[in-house]
Amino acid sequence: MGHGGNVIDELMTDHREVEELFGRIEGLTPGTKDRKLYADQVTMELVRHSVAEEAYLYPAVRRHVAGGDAIADREIEDHSTAERIMKDLEGCDAGDPEFDRLIGMLMSEVRSHIADEEGNLFPQLRAACPPETLDDLGDKVRQAKKVAPTRPHPSAPDKPPANKLLAPGAGLVDRMRDALTGRGKKA
Repeated sequence: MGHGGNVIDELMTDHREVEELFGRIEGLTPGTKDRKLYADQVTMELVRHSVAEEAYLYPAVRRHVAGGDAIADREIEDHSTAERIMKDLEGCDAGDPEFDRLIGMLMSEVRSHIADEEGNLFPQLRAACPPETLDDLGDKVRQAKKVAPTRPHPSAPDKPPANKLLAPGAGLVDRMRDALTGRGKKA
């Protein structure tokens, strides 16, 4: 993650990468060890993506889009649901029957969220914001993803300013844990 372009292009590229990882999981036989490796990768990507959206995209939606508070609140609730699923998934091995149920729930939740953002939120934001604002938001989202956590933290704050203050510290700890355990290594 970290592709360049305005915020909408950046986030849509993230969406395509997550969908690619979902496809890899779906292409493997249930119980295959690599399904867990891909699930860890998708979790890392989704957490970074969500943290960046909550720090910069949703405040911009609240500011610029008509009815933005309700839209942002709904999107944050989607993130909370996905994060709780990812937290439960974190404790499952690929051979655990619960793994298949949880990864299916996660895919369904995330695909629905992506469809809503791309079909509703992004067109409204594009219409409401000047191109330079969208470019600036893209830069901020890319920076946020670099320092964001890589593991789900369902009880962490999801609105500024608390999320902007706490995310880099949690991100540092998560990346250290990932390096020590080898989590997120390519399958």
